[in-house]
Amino acid sequence: MKVLHVITDLDVGGAEQQLRLLLRRLPAHCEVLTLTGPGPLAEGIEADGTPVLHLGMTDNRDLTALPRLAGLIRDGGYDLVHTHLYRACVYGRVAARLAGVRAVVATEHSLGDAVIEGRRLTRGVRTLYRATERLGTATVAVSDTVAARLRRWGVPEQRIHVVPNGIEAHRFGFDPAARALVRTRLGLPLDAFVVGGVGRLVPGKRFDVLVRAVTQLPGVHLLLAGAGPEREMLRRMAEQFGSGDRIHLLGERDGAVDTAAAGRGAAGPDIPGLLSAIDVFVSPSPDEAFGLAVLEALASGLHVLYGSCPAVDELPADQAPGARRFGLNVHELGTALRDLRRQGPGRLQVPPVVRRYDITRSAEALMSVYEQAVAATSARRSNPAVVPPPQGRAAALPAASVSLPDPSRSPDPSPLPNR
Repeated sequence: MKVLHVITDLDVGGAEQQLRLLLRRLPAHCEVLTLTGPGPLAEGIEADGTPVLHLGMTDNRDLTALPRLAGLIRDGGYDLVHTHLYRACVYGRVAARLAGVRAVVATEHSLGDAVIEGRRLTRGVRTLYRATERLGTATVAVSDTVAARLRRWGVPEQRIHVVPNGIEAHRFGFDPAARALVRTRLGLPLDAFVVGGVGRLVPGKRFDVLVRAVTQLPGVHLLLAGAGPEREMLRRMAEQFGSGDRIHLLGERDGAVDTAAAGRGAAGPDIPGLLSAIDVFVSPSPDEAFGLAVLEALASGLHVLYGSCPAVDELPADQAPGARRFGLNVHELGTALRDLRRQGPGRLQVPPVVRRYDITRSAEALMSVYEQAVAATSARRSNPAVVPPPQGRAAALPAASVSLPDPSRSPDPSPLPNR
């Protein structure tokens, strides 16, 4: 089976890194196409052996993007197109139909209650999503929480498939040598109590709550890995509270958490080394679609405080005894951190929830969705009178009749998120 993955870009993010892990395990010939640019993960995916193409889309009003994308799909001879992230889903579904590819799968990685990939869910965003979703064969939700949100949007039950995200748990095991090395490189005392966080530095992740909580805990250090528009604001906040020397904003590729620096042999951000260096992990985001960073921290044997994590919340409490939810306020988080500090250092056993979300299982489940999608479209071509078409009037239109809703006529003048 030949599969094209269409994604908005390959910047460092949960969806992009999840795609790379899946590509290593899917028993299919896969290629990747980015809409707007390669991003830092493109080189790694190519090094893994997967070709990466770039459409070079300039912005949401690039009128040449859709026909160019359809042409690339048609020339590639793909059996199935799999789209990731909002803009790629909108353009990719339409382009696949124009190219004559009927098996179209989309993964919904980041659908929140009020936002999608950081953008407010306006009527225009919803309208455009629904109009193009009808052109697909299946929509994959990364959690039951996301599946429920899709149902509320009106996506038919029979087109929703839950395929949870997965991790390579063995990569995140606690490493005492990496702990000492990262702390030494950062100038941290080996006996300091260190809090950690990982994610994009954007308003929705609420890292401001984490920074403020740590500034109120004398002697406690914070390692925060990630990049984004709030980085400078968080730095100024730390200095304002007299804690600039204890709040460490590491960026995405800081040398202190570089894989090569930790002795693991490959360049890039070393999240496993960072997790080994800290004593407790905090994910303050109040609205997550899955919670990959929380799972990685649990795989490292850490206590975890989180604002939202469907991967944990959808399971019985005994599956993740080291994880605890907290309300989104500085006082409650500070109290929880003080309690954990009093308990002293120590690693927990890796909880059952980590084994449940193995990336190999995710790849197997996704491949099953692919096989069903291709089989269904093949059956429709061979006997269209017996096998019903996908739900929705637009899905039954011939490929040449498919048209993208005009964003300029939407209630939202720019319904496509930047990603």
